[in-house]
Amino acid sequence: MELAKTPGAKRNPNAKVSRLRKDIVMNKYVYLMALPVIAYFLIFHYAPIGGLVIAFQNFSAFKGIGGSDWVGLQHFQDFLTSPYAFRVIRNTLMINVYQIIFGFPAPILLALLLNEIRVQLFKRAIQTISYMPHFISLVVICGMLVDFTQSEGVINDIIVFFGGERANLLMDTDLFRTIFVSSGIWQEVGWGSIIYLAALSTLDPHLYEASSIDGAGRFRQLVHITFPALVPTILILLIMRMGHIMSEGFEKIILLYNPLTYETADVISSYVYRRGIQEANYSFGAAVGLFNSSINFIILLAVNYLSRKYAKESLW
Repeated sequence: MELAKTPGAKRNPNAKVSRLRKDIVMNKYVYLMALPVIAYFLIFHYAPIGGLVIAFQNFSAFKGIGGSDWVGLQHFQDFLTSPYAFRVIRNTLMINVYQIIFGFPAPILLALLLNEIRVQLFKRAIQTISYMPHFISLVVICGMLVDFTQSEGVINDIIVFFGGERANLLMDTDLFRTIFVSSGIWQEVGWGSIIYLAALSTLDPHLYEASSIDGAGRFRQLVHITFPALVPTILILLIMRMGHIMSEGFEKIILLYNPLTYETADVISSYVYRRGIQEANYSFGAAVGLFNSSINFIILLAVNYLSRKYAKESLW
């Protein structure tokens, strides 16, 4: 038997618009504060998407997007069949995998250790010292690395003290990834721990008191109370980090590498910089960037799906 529909059950198509208008009036200052952020993303993140069309053109700055010749997937084919494609893809993946394996857990461990410190003055001092490298300019960081790794640098002084020989470490292809990843961990470990410390600050202290009464020591409290509280945050950040596994900024790479270390140091972004910017091959650079972003997007979707299915945590 079909139930009769009441007049109130009929949806008003203008109800959502009316609610939105009322919400804007009630929270007009909040929306005003949000306008610069919205404008930033529209101008610098969404508007440039239209420029990706040059990836399918033989773009000429004199002809413009409308007058440039269409070449279809020619630039994608040129990249994937080039002798450098495998090298830059491998190096990009390797550096990111190392950063995930060694760099991603580092701020988690630091946050857990800081959370166990009971002397607040000492805790704040350690936090301040660990945060400081994040605020140093990348150019300065790379300059320090170049000086420290030279044959007469402080790192070689330590190596010689233990019986080793002097060498320019940045010229060694086998050491480039180690120097790159370890210096990144040193620079960002303190800053990255902030979000985990914020998550730990929401923990109810009565949980520790109850577990202490039950006979749990500091290590058991860490394993059964502190770390589980971080798991949702860890999963969300890991999903976001996996979405960048095919991306590595060219700035630090270019400041540290040289032709002798291209074999292990040249990544997609630095290769695009040389081909797309220095050689003014903008269409090729756009094609490689689009390919790179597409792979990242697919990986992000896959990791988010797996996390939602098995861990019940996801970005959406």
